[in-house]
Parts: sequence; structure tokens; C-alpha cells
Amino acid sequence: MRAVGYQQSLPIDQDASLIDVELPRPEPGPRDLLVEIRAVSLNPVDTKVRMRAQPEAGGVKVLGFDAAGIVRGVGSESSLFKEGDEVFYAGAITRPGTNAEFHVVDERLVGRKPKSLSFEEAAALPLTTLTAWETLFDRLDVKRPVKGAANALLIVGAAGGVGSVALQLARHLTDLTVIATASRPETQEWARELGAHHVIDHSQPLAAQVEALGIGAPAFVFSITHTENHFAEIAKAIAPQGRFALIDDPKAPLDISLLKSKSVSIHWESMFTRSTFQTADMERQHEILNEAARLVDAGTIRTTLSDVIGPINAANLKRAHALIESGRTRGKIVLSGF
Repeated sequence: MRAVGYQQSLPIDQDASLIDVELPRPEPGPRDLLVEIRAVSLNPVDTKVRMRAQPEAGGVKVLGFDAAGIVRGVGSESSLFKEGDEVFYAGAITRPGTNAEFHVVDERLVGRKPKSLSFEEAAALPLTTLTAWETLFDRLDVKRPVKGAANALLIVGAAGGVGSVALQLARHLTDLTVIATASRPETQEWARELGAHHVIDHSQPLAAQVEALGIGAPAFVFSITHTENHFAEIAKAIAPQGRFALIDDPKAPLDISLLKSKSVSIHWESMFTRSTFQTADMERQHEILNEAARLVDAGTIRTTLSDVIGPINAANLKRAHALIESGRTRGKIVLSGF
């Protein structure tokens, strides 16, 4: 089968950073599905893994997490899907990725593709939807109020993939006042389109802008990007006994003592925790994706696809990785077919 991978970690402008390869078609394990890949989307984790994870000597590492496709085989113990089902999912960081014609994935991580979306539109959603959903409802527990705080959520870096879903979930599934940060006119407008009540500029100090809204200190803060740059301002802005979540990898240590006087709790979110550690609630991701598909088909939330840049090959994936590394994307970049 055709696939795209790498043999050594290299900057994306190097010819060998991603290469077209031929690999054997994988076989599904007992709880696995064999999926024919129709579309994939890119996430920052793709670029991080490319630069950090070296393949075995002489081997090829295939990246890719988000995918939409058609089930072409099921494992001996599979019960959630059958051949011919259209699915979408974000996979596992511990297994070969989706940048291939065929892919095997544990069915407990897979949802039914929204009927109203194309494969490209569906591929934009799984990883960001799972990350946003788990952060809001499993980590921050936003439906449990913080007494005395404004019933508000501040999303820092809201115009990217995760923020684009988090804005919609917070606006349509909660009664929170949603405050987004974005620094460019086009990303600020995008955040408003997706449901932000207020948009502030994260290139300027955040706390004073939040205070100027006149709604009080927000109970919840969700930091998606460049947390190290905004952490001191977040500590000023958040309400006493508030809850703070982050998903990025800060490039400098965070002085968490800034949160002590307010007794603010800190919550990390990694969408891959359930699959990596085979947690007892691993099937929760199947449930979340099925619920997200229902919400999409009901018109409650929409795809966050922004660009489709061509078929899945090394040249197009290099382009997509470079765009992700620029830090200036809006929504999700998708590649379609081979």
C-alpha cells in the first residue's frame, strides 16, 4: 500500500523529512478495524512527533492521527462496526499513523462519520473535538460552577483547530459566557462566527482586557497555545478557586506558584491518554465522537475544515507540516485520497 513516512527526524524543508513509501497492508487485531483512508487532517502533534520520535533503524515511521474512511475489515472480537461503515477517528500515538491507504485502529476510539459531512469535512474534526470535549467536560468540569466567579470561559488561542471546536461546544452545550483570544482581524472574525461572545487580543496583556468586559473574573481558562507567554496574565485574570487547563507543551517553565493564592486548580489534557494507557473508560472516545456526529448532523456544530490541499503524498504533507509549524493556521488543513 502507498504511505508517507520518514526515516529520520529532519526539518520540514529537507527533502527526506517526509517520503513516499510502499508498505505491507496491515492486519486488524481482535478489537481493531481495518480502515480504507479517504481523508486525513493535520495537527501540531504531527509536527512534534516528526521532530522527536526516531524510527527504528532501517524502518519508516508513518505519521497521521485524524482520519475519515470506510471499514474494510474487522477483528475477531469487534462488535461496534461492520464492513462498509463510514467512520472518523483520531487514533493512537503508540501505533502507525493514518498517512497510508489502509490503517488499523482500535474500534473503541472510532465514531460513525457524520452523514451530513464529506470525508474531508469529517477528517477535520476527531482529534480537536476529543481534545476540546475532554478538556471542557472531563478536566475543567465546566458544568459545575465556581461560586462567586463569573460563569465564563476564557479560551486562549481560540482560532486554531481545538479552539474552533471548543468555542462551539462551550457556546451550544453550556450557558457560559465565552471569551476568545485571537490577534488578527480574520481570526477574530472566525472566533465570533463560531460562537465567542467576546474576542480579545492575545498580543496585548489579557487581564486588563478581561476586566474591561465588565463581567467579572472568569471561572475557567483553557489555554491552547503559547501558555508560557500568557501564564502570568491568566493568573491575574482567573477567579479565585477557578480551574485552569492547558494542552500545549510550554517552552519555558510555568511558575505555578502564581496560582496558589487563588487556590486555582491545574488540569492537563492529552487526547492520547486513554489509548496510550488502555484506560478502563477508553470506549468513552467512541461515545464522544458518536455524540459529536449527532450534533453535526443536527446542525449544532460545524466542521472546522479551512483548506484541502490535495492528495495524501509527501509533497503535500510537507506543505501542510510547514503551515502548522508557522503557527498561523485557522481551522484545519485536510488532505484527500491517494
